[in-house]
Amino acid sequence: MAELKMLAIDLGASSGRGIVGTFDGEKLTLRENHRFSNDPMFVNGRFTWDILRIYFEIKNSITKTVIDGDNITSMGIDTWGVDYGLIDKNGRLMANPTHYRDTRTVGITDYMEPTLSAKEIYDVTGIQAIDFNTLNQLAAEMRDDPDMLNRAEKLLFIPDLLNYFLTGKMATEYTIASTGMILDAAKRDFAYGLTDKLGVKRSLFPEIVQPGYNLGTLLPSINDEVGKNNINVYTVASHDTASAVMAVPSQADDFIYISSGTWSLMGMELPQPLINDATRTANFTNEGGINGTIRFLKNIMGLWIIQESRRQWKREGKDYSFAQMEAWAKEATPFQSLINPDDASFNTPGNMPEKIREFCRKTGQHVPESVGEVVRCIYESLALKYRYTVENIQALRNKKASVINVVGGGTKDHFLSQMTADACGLEVCAGPEEATSIGNLLAQMMAVGAIKNLSEARQVVANSFELKHYAPTSDRSAWDEAYSRFCKLL
Repeated sequence: MAELKMLAIDLGASSGRGIVGTFDGEKLTLRENHRFSNDPMFVNGRFTWDILRIYFEIKNSITKTVIDGDNITSMGIDTWGVDYGLIDKNGRLMANPTHYRDTRTVGITDYMEPTLSAKEIYDVTGIQAIDFNTLNQLAAEMRDDPDMLNRAEKLLFIPDLLNYFLTGKMATEYTIASTGMILDAAKRDFAYGLTDKLGVKRSLFPEIVQPGYNLGTLLPSINDEVGKNNINVYTVASHDTASAVMAVPSQADDFIYISSGTWSLMGMELPQPLINDATRTANFTNEGGINGTIRFLKNIMGLWIIQESRRQWKREGKDYSFAQMEAWAKEATPFQSLINPDDASFNTPGNMPEKIREFCRKTGQHVPESVGEVVRCIYESLALKYRYTVENIQALRNKKASVINVVGGGTKDHFLSQMTADACGLEVCAGPEEATSIGNLLAQMMAVGAIKNLSEARQVVANSFELKHYAPTSDRSAWDEAYSRFCKLL
């Protein structure tokens, strides 16, 4: 086949980049053509995304493909979930989208309880209860500024909004909509029974489309700016985790995945939602995936704790590399201190090492002082939380897993990958690191017929990228003892 060139725009909470993908019929290669910071800001007491700056940088990435002679024929955008922009009757953005870490949803679950109980919501949506979910943001919007929602014509999630800016077409991509606690998981459509109770008008929500939907070419005005014609914009698996899971290089149907980054999204791929009292009690979520699959998963506070600790040490004038931190962690005494990574005290920015010490003081443990002790505490606690989640998934599904596939930026943490294998007693396959961008490109390849199905897509990943394998150690007694102590902290 002729060489196929595509552009993946991959947006994270702190940065974005353009990735040019080239597929020769067997292997996929990547080249980053543009990287930029994503800098949210406080404006009049509201924490918001600078969406127009993001849009500007996306156009820069497209322009660079022209300058570099890449001859791309398609592009797709993936981002974080739950957040949205509102479009008025004239087709204009009404305000910068609010950031999911904004304080407007603090305590919103208690506020909503008389109108919508947590059980009622979960039974319909199957989504893990988190304050910043889209349904909760809409409840806060109706409480604080109902006129805004009443004047709005359409709600567009972040990738849908950016696609609209580029093409003029409004649509809601299924996987991104599935993150917000506003979809009926069984019907794969908006849960109007829930939004009606909040007073949100049904006309606010556009048509739902699947990954691989062709939104058309760039608007003429955008073409004039970027100097390129005939780029088709496709919806991909627009939620970044949905794209990452698409890039898991496994042909098995019993793998557990960890999409490892600021968050650790850990779960299994299912054909249908798994919603019952047990999954609700365990707070598992059912999000949409490619080809109608369900990502049955748990949101775990991931490398955020390491990243925020490093930022604190840097604020103190100690600019440690991740390699240095890992080396010191290896030298520290094992299992002296453990934390619950999902404790609310670790959710917000601040002096993370001191938060960890305070948690250990309150729980009567050794208080980690050195950098190595703090980092080892974080790594061991994450590995044990993964084990706890594995055991929950296997019990809820009544099915054993054969392997844990780690994808995303966390694959660079070799020490954590080995700890995960040891803690869980399962082989860990780590890679690819660029899973989200790869999944974005794979969806475009499927849309244009360059590959046939998900199985073929995953074989392309296995053929194209280096994978690392970690086997569990034979002696698990120390991990078992630590796990017993860890469970008492949850």
